[in-house]
Amino acid sequence: MVRNVAMPHVNALLLGVLFCGGAVADGTPAVPEVVSQVCAACHGIDGNSTIPTIPKLAGSNPEYLLRELRDFSAGKRKSEVMGAIAPTVNAADMKAVAAYFGKQKSTSEPVQDAELAKVGKKIFLEGDEPRGVPACAGCHEEDGSGSKRFPHLAGQHREYLIEQMQKFRNDVHTYPGATYMREVAKRMSEEEIKAVAEFLAAL
Repeated sequence: MVRNVAMPHVNALLLGVLFCGGAVADGTPAVPEVVSQVCAACHGIDGNSTIPTIPKLAGSNPEYLLRELRDFSAGKRKSEVMGAIAPTVNAADMKAVAAYFGKQKSTSEPVQDAELAKVGKKIFLEGDEPRGVPACAGCHEEDGSGSKRFPHLAGQHREYLIEQMQKFRNDVHTYPGATYMREVAKRMSEEEIKAVAEFLAAL
């Protein structure tokens, strides 16, 4: 199971989710204890985070989620919070987390700027070949569902998507596989990044 982590700011949040039982609504998977006691504090009991800078996990490919958890645990992917939590989660619980969130349905957000979303849709589906910007859909699928290799992006928070792209542009993301995205992000303007985020948030 999960060992206690000396992180007061996280532990305080956990108190608000301990009421979650071993099952959710009829017909849906039982909630693993590790989800209700650890993950839900930030990512939501159904994987749909309500905090703009924390990613939604619902609907993600289980193999992708499991790999990311293992990378956080091994220090290959850096995060102050996940770097402290992931090493305390055992292999069986990691698999349970990945399987559970993979079965949840992701939510989307209302369009805030229709024109910006239109620009983002074109970049996401078609890219900009003359400038070396590939279509995002080539890896993340046309519906933004992702795969076992690439993250689910449909319905993801604008703020989180923009923050991650900025990290790629600034070479902050250094985990395996980040090289390609760093090059893509550096070829996109600030407005294009915001446009793609606007499109994906409502997808």
